[in-house]
Amino acid sequence: MDITVVIQQMVIIFILIGVGVFLYRKRMLSEMASGQLSGLIVNLTNPALLICSALQEGPKVPLRELGTALCVDLVIYAVLIAVGLLIPRILLVPAGYHYSYQMLTVFGNVGFIGIPLAAAVLGTECLIYVSIYNLLYNVLIYTFGISLLQRVAVKQAGEAETAAAPGLEEAQDTQNRSLAPGMPAAGRWRKLVNAGTVSAAAAIVIYLGDFRAPAVLSSTLTYIGQCTTLLSMLVLGVSVAQMKLKDIISHPKLYGFVLLRQILVPVGCIMLLRPFLDNLLLLRTTALLLAMPAGNMPLMLSKQLQIDTDTIAQGIILTTVLGLVTIPVVSLFL
Repeated sequence: MDITVVIQQMVIIFILIGVGVFLYRKRMLSEMASGQLSGLIVNLTNPALLICSALQEGPKVPLRELGTALCVDLVIYAVLIAVGLLIPRILLVPAGYHYSYQMLTVFGNVGFIGIPLAAAVLGTECLIYVSIYNLLYNVLIYTFGISLLQRVAVKQAGEAETAAAPGLEEAQDTQNRSLAPGMPAAGRWRKLVNAGTVSAAAAIVIYLGDFRAPAVLSSTLTYIGQCTTLLSMLVLGVSVAQMKLKDIISHPKLYGFVLLRQILVPVGCIMLLRPFLDNLLLLRTTALLLAMPAGNMPLMLSKQLQIDTDTIAQGIILTTVLGLVTIPVVSLFL
């Protein structure tokens, strides 16, 4: 992997994030508009980019290699879940914040940043592997991720109930039951059917079936997909603009987290996989996705469940900002 290309792409990304900061501070881009752009990215431009990659003509990756990619990604996510349990203990994080570090560890920004960056650095031929990775991501976030956060929500609601006035106990008990992990299981499985999961699965099916789309359709999808990078970085710029600098840089444990999760874990996984993988593109794609900063979905889900989001928000911003350094460093080992 050409380190110069990686650095150039990261510089471009941070310039675009800076544009988002500028537009927000000049009131040319609002928080409401940012939320609407997020919906466009998740539901339209990212899916279009993935499907476009599957429609491209050229040599196809054999089914055996796709099976290898699936196995590699399953192993990677198992490692991340295990590492997510270890990192907060290594960093001596208070027990009440372990869930934040677990979510930051397991769920990287493999959609907003991962898809456009992988396409720019490795070429669109790598996006079939990105599709498989994102498919597993979506399954995990709506199973493991939500279950973890729901347990935290129940615990925090119970602690609030203890401190609440007697008259509030019944309301708190109702809230606890509504957040119990077993209650929303059906809804949780329904949420697996979303734009990210469907587009990733569709990209794999289209790729395997070697389907061809009319030029009008493929060109339209290409134009839509090409918007992904700009829109994603503008949204991240709005998030950066809303945080105070001291809130981003004043948490030493998060710097330890960046060292462990954003550098040592990707490099360690590369070293472990290299002897077993002959497919260099798969190895590079996996390493690049592992090096991505923390993703936004844990923050959105935490807000939905009304649990503390400060550490998650700070971790997302810090890992994104330091990605200018950490991603090129990981690329040096490829």
